[in-house]
Amino acid sequence: MESMKMKLFAAVIVMLIAVTNVAAQEAPAAAPGPASSASMFVPTAVASVIALSFGFLFVN
Repeated sequence: MESMKMKLFAAVIVMLIAVTNVAAQEAPAAAPGPASSASMFVPTAVASVIALSFGFLFVN
């Protein structure tokens, strides 16, 4: 069971790195206005998903 958790964790990390690389290679878009929080939504959502997965996988 522990090895399956580590394999899943490694797969999530690889997927996160791949998504980050793809996002970095996109054409640069216009910067959002200073009052907009649109640029903070995706990193916040990814961090939340990672925190939840750690909780489900490693906390019993």
